[in-house]
Amino acid sequence: MTESVRFEDVSLLYPGGTVPAVSHLNLTIEKGEFLVLVGPSGCGKSTSLRMVAGLEPISDGKIFIGDRDVTNVAAKDRDIAMVFQNYALYPHMSVGENMAFALKIQKVPKEEIARRVQEAAKLLDLTEYVDRKPKALSGGQRQRVAMGRAIVREPHVFLMDEPLSNLDAKLRVQTRTQIAALQKRLGTTTIYVTHDQVEAMTMGDRVAVLKDGILQQVDTPRKLYDEPANAFVATFIGSPSMNIIHAKVVDGGAEFGGTVLPIEREVLAKADSDHVLVGVRPEDLNLAESGPEMKVTLVEELGADTFVYGTTPDGVNELVARSRGFTSPRVGDTVHVDPQRTYVFTATGTQARIK
Repeated sequence: MTESVRFEDVSLLYPGGTVPAVSHLNLTIEKGEFLVLVGPSGCGKSTSLRMVAGLEPISDGKIFIGDRDVTNVAAKDRDIAMVFQNYALYPHMSVGENMAFALKIQKVPKEEIARRVQEAAKLLDLTEYVDRKPKALSGGQRQRVAMGRAIVREPHVFLMDEPLSNLDAKLRVQTRTQIAALQKRLGTTTIYVTHDQVEAMTMGDRVAVLKDGILQQVDTPRKLYDEPANAFVATFIGSPSMNIIHAKVVDGGAEFGGTVLPIEREVLAKADSDHVLVGVRPEDLNLAESGPEMKVTLVEELGADTFVYGTTPDGVNELVARSRGFTSPRVGDTVHVDPQRTYVFTATGTQARIK
C-alpha cells in the first residue's frame, strides 16, 4: 500500500561544511502523487531524495512516510524502492534474476517471486527478455529492468534519481512518457529527481524547485509557468528561458531601451530599489514596427518556431523573441520588440514577484 512522504523542517549540514546542503525543507508528497524535484546541479535535490531513502543522515527536522517517523529508521526498513541513473544491474544475472534479487534476500516464497517478476515483466514489455543478461539489452531496456526491480518490491514509495540521464534524447522522451503512464497505473507515491525542467514539466503532478538547498516554490507545472514566485523560478522553468530585463523605475512605469513599460503605481510601490526586473517570456515578446530596439546576434530556425536572440543597444539586456512570420531578421539587423505579457520582480533581495 502506498503512503505519503513528509519533510518537517529538514536540514542537512555535512561535517566541516558551513552552508547546509538542504535548509529547513518543509514539503508533503501526497499519497499516490508523482512529485518532481528539480533545480540546478548542487541545489540539494538528490540529497533530499537520499534522506528519504535513509542514505543520508539528517542534521535537523523529521521525515515521515505515512504516519511513521523514519528519521532514524535504517534504509532497509523504510519500505522504499530506488531507481538510479546508472541502472545498477548485476551483469552476471539474467533480467528475471535481477528483478527477483531483493525478494530473495527478503526470503519471499518462490511462487510469489515468480508471480511478481512475471507481472512486472509484462507491465514493462520485458517478457521476452527475462532470460537475457543486461549486456544484451539496450539502454532503454536496462532502465526498464531497473524499474521492474523496484516494482516487484511493491514498496510504499518509489524514489527515482535522474533515471533517464544516460539515455539519448529520443529514447529519453519515449521513456519519460512510459514512466509517467506506469506511475498512474500503479498509483505508487513517487519522488523523481531531475535537472531537466522539460522532464519535470511533462511528468510531475507537482514540481518542487530548489536552489542552494532552499525550496523556492512547489506547484503544478502550469502554475509554476504562469505564476512563478520569484525571478529564479521564472527563468528556470520554460525553454527558452524567460527574458529578465533590468529596468529603471520612472513615473508611470519602468524604462528600458528608451521606452517606458506601463506598470501600475501600486506595483512599483513594492519595489525594493529604484530598479525592477521585468520578465517577458519569448512567446510574449513580439517583433514590432516600434518599441525598444534589439540588435540581432543569433537566429534559430526550428521549423514551426523561429527564435531571435539579441541585445539592447546599451548591451545591458540579452533578449530572445519568438518570430511568428515566415521571414526572419538576419544577424546584425536592428529590430523593435513589443512586450505583451510582463512579470515584475524586485531587483534585489529575494527577487520576489510583485506582479
